[in-house]
Amino acid sequence: MLRKILHVDMDAFYASVEQRDDPALRGRPVAVGGSSGRGVVAAASYEARPFGVHSAMPMAWARRRCPDLVVVPPRFAVYKAVSAQVRAVFDRYTDLVEPLSLDEAYLDVTEPLAGPASGTLIAQRIRAEIHRETGLTASAGVSYGKFLAKTASGLAKPDGLRVVTPDDAPALVASLPVEDFHGVGPATAARLHALGIATGADLRAWDPDDLEARLGKAGRWLARVARCQDDRPVRAHRVRKSVGVERTFSHDERGAQALAARLAPIAAELADRLARHGVAGRTVTLKLKSAAFVISSRSTTVPSPVASQAELLRMGVALLHHPEPPGQPIRLIGLTVSGLVDACSGRQLAFPFALPALAGPVSSGELPGEPPGRRAGDVVSPN
Repeated sequence: MLRKILHVDMDAFYASVEQRDDPALRGRPVAVGGSSGRGVVAAASYEARPFGVHSAMPMAWARRRCPDLVVVPPRFAVYKAVSAQVRAVFDRYTDLVEPLSLDEAYLDVTEPLAGPASGTLIAQRIRAEIHRETGLTASAGVSYGKFLAKTASGLAKPDGLRVVTPDDAPALVASLPVEDFHGVGPATAARLHALGIATGADLRAWDPDDLEARLGKAGRWLARVARCQDDRPVRAHRVRKSVGVERTFSHDERGAQALAARLAPIAAELADRLARHGVAGRTVTLKLKSAAFVISSRSTTVPSPVASQAELLRMGVALLHHPEPPGQPIRLIGLTVSGLVDACSGRQLAFPFALPALAGPVSSGELPGEPPGRRAGDVVSPN
């Protein structure tokens, strides 16, 4: 029996909440995010998008593209409260809910707790209940696999519903530009185009082994979904893979001493987040973004999990010097802990300690995986 998978995605979530709560913002181009010179767009209303304003864009660029843009500071407590309302709607219909962020989730309604047996009708009900209870709109995709359901919801935006049946799927996937495959970012898209691959049909024409040889695990994954093969279950309890904190500076920083000083509050916040989640980790990654927007990362893995501020700061500073401190001005720095374990499982790391061999700077980009999409702990921008 084919599964009935839904992907439900709130429309321009943060911006829509702000427009809901402030009638003066309705119908106007709105961006949620920091208003300083280094602020970044967290979400853009649909009125702002025709100007080319989108999430993760520097706010200064957004203002240049849209002079009438209204910038609103984020209210994360409010967004979390609304997200809980939306989650309560999901829970009425299934126990199999896999949240991807505050504003989207997969649902398996093959055997629903309530309502009709039709996945399409359940999606209609969920969208109606979300609108009635929150005043916000959501788009939904319905299919027999997660990739197709997410693709369908994206095609349905805003405030729409799209169903992809087994008969529809091959032609739909064949027509998709590779940029529209979930998890394919600019770097992977460029590599695909260099191989002469522009659409799902082009992907399907390649042998999976050849794609894997060229692109690693991401190539194998793309070969599968291009053939509409996606048997991943909806996981009600997703395992957090990483926890991270990063900061964009109000002015560029240069030199190891200045960057180390910037690391101290980041390590403190990261330690707090790890404590709240009750986890520690064995791999620490330092992320650096230069003034020219070039991203690099350095990481190390230690035998015993770490979680304290002192441990994180010491490792971050050590990574900063391996192989050498960055010579160029830096606009962003971050620390991430992965390889997570339960904090109560017995972590011990005495000081002083010797770091193992450190990885040098590596170019940042999409990570291969199944699928090469969001990672827990990433900053996620709502659609």
